[in-house]
Amino acid sequence: MTHRAANRIGIIGGGIIGLCSAYYLQKAGYQVTVFEQNALAEGCSMGNAGMIVPSHIIPLAQPGMIAKGLRWMLSPTSPFYVKPRLNADLMRWGWLFYRHSTPEHVERAIPALRDLSLLSKKLYQELARPGVARPGVAANGDADEQPLDFGWHECGLLMLYKTPAAEHDMAEEADVANRAGVEARILTGQQVQDLEPDARVTVRGGILYPGDAHLDPGRLVHALITYLRRRGVEIHDQTTVTGLVRERGRVTMVQTNAGNFPVDELVVAGGAWSSLLARKLALRLPLQGGKGYSFMLAGESTPGVTDNIRVPAIMLEARATATPIGNDLRFAGTLEVAGTDLSVNMNRVRGIVQSINQYYPDIRVDMPRVEAVWSGLRPCSPDGLPYIGRVPQAENVVVATGHGMMGLSLGPATGKLVADAIAGNIPMLDMDPFSPGRFSA
Repeated sequence: MTHRAANRIGIIGGGIIGLCSAYYLQKAGYQVTVFEQNALAEGCSMGNAGMIVPSHIIPLAQPGMIAKGLRWMLSPTSPFYVKPRLNADLMRWGWLFYRHSTPEHVERAIPALRDLSLLSKKLYQELARPGVARPGVAANGDADEQPLDFGWHECGLLMLYKTPAAEHDMAEEADVANRAGVEARILTGQQVQDLEPDARVTVRGGILYPGDAHLDPGRLVHALITYLRRRGVEIHDQTTVTGLVRERGRVTMVQTNAGNFPVDELVVAGGAWSSLLARKLALRLPLQGGKGYSFMLAGESTPGVTDNIRVPAIMLEARATATPIGNDLRFAGTLEVAGTDLSVNMNRVRGIVQSINQYYPDIRVDMPRVEAVWSGLRPCSPDGLPYIGRVPQAENVVVATGHGMMGLSLGPATGKLVADAIAGNIPMLDMDPFSPGRFSA
């Protein structure tokens, strides 16, 4: 493919958002260079739950969330924790979160999150089966394009609950989803069990979102990296961005510990570190890292996992997830707002372990060793919506971050919107809800 003249794109961040942006920019004919401060195998995209969730249309900032979070903070094994510290950015983020935990904000956010999620699922389907036309989805037209192998499965998602209070809350969420055009089915405990013939499930009931899907995050990242490198995309991992050179309102150079790289356009997709990068552009980007943990159970050596569960699940009261990945089973959970600290708090991991057998009593889950626990930071905006789009502080910079726990789910749609923004195309969605400058006043 012939690269567009004088269109060198630099992407800061080699997680799923940065890699998807590189994918669509490369396909549009741009010369792309990706900078990642860590090893590519260590990013937040690698160890997450692997769920693609168009069902998640209600933002984290919602009525009642602050009160619930304060109660959770009293327990060392709870799924939510804010590390107390005197930090102006954290206090501003918390104030903005409080301001947006309203029914009015939820109502405005639902269509934005729904449309972004549905676009992303459609693009995942195209990545898994390129050139295959499906109802409502145009074939991509690349005759030599091969599918990316990342364990794509459209099995839906179960929201499992054990208490009447959770049942009530989930029935309300199911109603919201159905009214927004996202199918949700309320199931009894027996109907949940019927979907899992190989694993005993002890729940009061559940909500099935049949339109959700899941994949293997590690395989996806590997497939994207392989694809991009074969097509000439330069990926510099373990490379720290130390500065940005600006001339006449544009970023012209990315300075790194491995040298300087001229750019014509820049994408800031640095995950939880994006707010630090934004400061180099005089952009206030409220963002906090929400740390999560995951660990794997090997199917061949773990009782009750040989046949595995069939449908990914969120164990509601525990705020933990279970995802079948091949013959193995990945458990994930917690949201620790603790800056950019990646250390593992085993009390939080213990909370995940202790909750699993309340839902899957026959799956043996031992406390994992600390070195077997993966931790990663989700970049959380205070209103629960990502930042996607150009910034007024630099006319050739596009920001793509703030996806919270949905970075993997929203990756392809974000990458496509980034590519369209740089190409000057009319966006496929209303971009106002995702404006990076919405809190800069």
